[in-house]
Amino acid sequence: MSLPLVRLPSLDLIRGFVAVGRRMSITLAAEDLCLTQSAVSRQINALEEQLGVKLFVRGHRSIAFTLDGERLFRSADSTIQQIQDALGEMRTDGIRRPVMLSASIGFTGLWLLPRLSRLQQLHPGIDLRVSASNRICDLRHDGIDLAIRYSGHAPDIGEVTRLFGESVAPVAHPSLGVQSLRSKQALSKLSLLEFDDPLHPWLQWSHWLDTMEWQEIKPNGVLHFNQYDQVIQAALAGHGVALGRLELIQPLIDDGRLIRLQIPETAPKTQHAYWLIRAEARPREDVRHVAAWIEAEAGVARN
Repeated sequence: MSLPLVRLPSLDLIRGFVAVGRRMSITLAAEDLCLTQSAVSRQINALEEQLGVKLFVRGHRSIAFTLDGERLFRSADSTIQQIQDALGEMRTDGIRRPVMLSASIGFTGLWLLPRLSRLQQLHPGIDLRVSASNRICDLRHDGIDLAIRYSGHAPDIGEVTRLFGESVAPVAHPSLGVQSLRSKQALSKLSLLEFDDPLHPWLQWSHWLDTMEWQEIKPNGVLHFNQYDQVIQAALAGHGVALGRLELIQPLIDDGRLIRLQIPETAPKTQHAYWLIRAEARPREDVRHVAAWIEAEAGVARN
């Protein structure tokens, strides 16, 4: 039997419940709702009191659904998402909705930002908002229209397009006076710029030296960075030799700010690629324009 409309809990309480259920964390739900943890906890307690059932089992630093909670969440989450989608398609006071694009910090700084002027020239009315973060996000729940992801296989989410693969080769600023690395001795006189990312060992010098069978090389020094764009900034400043992700930094090579150093073998291809993900199968017009522009730019990068 359905509950009469007049007896339904308030939308605020349902929204708080869904936010906690999506994150399985009161802390993260509070961040999503721009509320305090105590305010979200009070919403959950008020909803449980109104319904007369427990919705969550709270443990030490953990939370889980009860059977009633899981049943309610399945219906409430779907309903709230439909409301979000419907309201998201509306425009208020003639203002165009911004296109939300998520990409990694390195991709944003090295590939996307240098190209944005062309998007502005092509579509001057589009409001693009870029979320530069290495955090994995839920596209629909986080309000993301488009995302660019770096992966060894096509992401199993949304509508996916492969943008381009990845080649890795040493690069340096012209001020170092180095044109090639054709011997171990040439490398031993230089400082190396290292990307500290154990999840992607093929982007580290130890892997590259193993590939070249130059494991015994002792460089002049090593500078370590935890973001890839910092590695490239250090290379642009002439601080040493970096392993360049060629598809990301090709404009820097084309205009002579970095030199791709000659090596005895062809630059190896990694198994990873960059993928464009559309959160919706049928996105609105502005999202389609931005996606088409990204694909066109990626096509230029492949040439």
